[in-house]
Amino acid sequence: MSDFASLNLLPSILAAVTKQGYTTPTPIQGQCIPHLLNGRDLLGIAQTGTGKTAAFALPILNRLAKNKIKTKPARVRSLILTPTRELASQIDANIKTYGKGLNLFSTVIFGGVGPRPQIMAMSRGVDILVATPGRLLDLMGDGHVLFEQLEVFVLDEADRMLDMGFLRDVKKIIAKLPKKRQTLLFSATMPDDIARLATSLLKDSIRVEVTPEEKTVEKIDQKINMVDRSNKPLLLKNILEDQALKSVLVFTRTKYGADRVVKHLTRASIDSAAIHGNKSQGARERALGGFRTGKVRVLVATDIAARGIDVSDITHVINYDLPNDPKSYVHRIGRTARAGRDGVAISFCDQTEVKLLKDIEKFIRFQVPVDKTHAFHGVAPHISKSAPANRNGKRSFNKNSNRNFNRNGQKSKNGERKKDS
Repeated sequence: MSDFASLNLLPSILAAVTKQGYTTPTPIQGQCIPHLLNGRDLLGIAQTGTGKTAAFALPILNRLAKNKIKTKPARVRSLILTPTRELASQIDANIKTYGKGLNLFSTVIFGGVGPRPQIMAMSRGVDILVATPGRLLDLMGDGHVLFEQLEVFVLDEADRMLDMGFLRDVKKIIAKLPKKRQTLLFSATMPDDIARLATSLLKDSIRVEVTPEEKTVEKIDQKINMVDRSNKPLLLKNILEDQALKSVLVFTRTKYGADRVVKHLTRASIDSAAIHGNKSQGARERALGGFRTGKVRVLVATDIAARGIDVSDITHVINYDLPNDPKSYVHRIGRTARAGRDGVAISFCDQTEVKLLKDIEKFIRFQVPVDKTHAFHGVAPHISKSAPANRNGKRSFNKNSNRNFNRNGQKSKNGERKKDS
């Protein structure tokens, strides 16, 4: 598909897309939109950042605008189910942008905020509802959301729904939907549970797959920083003192770890904020808003919360902790080098994470280069002032923490990593 004009969208939608600077559809948009305009069910396999929101939002807007009907109170014509609050807000904002002038009403439902405004919005009926599973089930149970008028159902980020334990809630919601509907399922990966769900949900569907999950973005400059765990905070501070790092996304494995990193950076006078599931919705939106506008230079996130981050000019991704799942590594570093830009991905690796590194390199079929020039390569473990003192009054540290190790977790001279045999 050469341009949006050839997709046969309504003039007002085309004008809104053009105003956003879109000229040529992304691969998933070009492959999905014609089938969706024809009413087909669809299975889309695509990572975040490929343009899939527009791929399903534009056909939905086109369909509902061409066949305008009065939506009854508490009813909804299109339901988009997504795992996180940030992603729900982002999708709703895009729908409002693309649908300007169509006189269609959309709203968003998620937890972490009071339900009353959401109940009031549903009381008039909505054309498009974007929701997360937990709060939606609550409002459904109280009779505030009904599906007799539903025409289109979208299950977005299905694999993340599974990771977050939402699969049972999703199935409860699906059981309440009318059998006759258009169904779209999007997922970055296709584990067995999601494949089975797709088979049960979709009828005579089209499968569209772009950006294979094992392929890492080629424009990203990847590097590994071998570092003792105790030195990770100092290394991060050292890296971020370079003001050339304009927009940095730092990944930690846990929520507590994210807060701890931000506390450390704040003490070093580095503008940063954390975003994860324990933060209130207001705090999450303020952190994300500050990061988008550049007021916050460093955003520290967990994998789950990061699914809702849509920022096109992230210059650096830093894996403070390596992920347990190699696929998450691909998703993480894919947050940079968007829209034709270059990007840098720096991963910290301590002795306990060497196996995770090997799993990642096997998955992406690439041995990530080691940066031996960073300030803490081969440096002995940092002894915290708060570390307990031994009988001699000296502060102690974990004796098993080797400062010199290779990709096999074995000691080596000068802290160098040796290649696999």
